[in-house]
Amino acid sequence: MMRSTYRFREHALGPDTSPGAEPLLHSIECKECGSSSDQSEGPEYGSVWAVAHLKAHPGHLAYRAHITRPYRFEPGEWL
Repeated sequence: MMRSTYRFREHALGPDTSPGAEPLLHSIECKECGSSSDQSEGPEYGSVWAVAHLKAHPGHLAYRAHITRPYRFEPGEWL
């Protein structure tokens, strides 16, 4: 019978700030009809889209912001 030894390692989850990380993406969604802006790296495009959408649909007053942020686990100490 073989004996096995196991080692465990701590990991911490946090925003991925490495040089190769995916960019932070923003979009705005109309809660009335479900239409949304395209994703962009800055929040300004979503705001411009929401103003134009409100002008086209005056009764659509509620919106939701979506932010996509990359995360990754960083290995820590071996236990």
